[in-house]
Amino acid sequence: MGAIGIVTGGAGAARWFNIWAENGEAALSAAEAHQAALAGEVTLIDIRRPDEWALTGVGEGAIPIDMRRGDFIEALMHVVRGDTTRPVALICARGVRSHHQGAKLLSAGFTRIIDVPEGMLGSGAGPGWIKRGLPVRRKG
Repeated sequence: MGAIGIVTGGAGAARWFNIWAENGEAALSAAEAHQAALAGEVTLIDIRRPDEWALTGVGEGAIPIDMRRGDFIEALMHVVRGDTTRPVALICARGVRSHHQGAKLLSAGFTRIIDVPEGMLGSGAGPGWIKRGLPVRRKG
């Protein structure tokens, strides 16, 4: 299913909200992703932009790799040491970009891509990493 959402906020404060996001078979809640990353069960990748990392911090256990990088797949391959069967969980702000990037990674040969559809800021799948009070670190 494609991402469906609404835009909220007034002029200059518009925010995209993925209202139909849900946690499914290939998805984890933010809390589950945090726990799995700390346990070494998944490689959690924060695919947002550097300005977003600066604004909210990066979730504890997540590795920040900007999905806009021309070498994104190569950078991810380096992180997973070339193991395309390694479970990789993707998180963005609200689950829209992670959903789309996951499909691209599956097409690139990764076999275990997991979405965190509530993202850092929340969506229809849940309140998000920040509102859940999960720990973050500042990227410096």
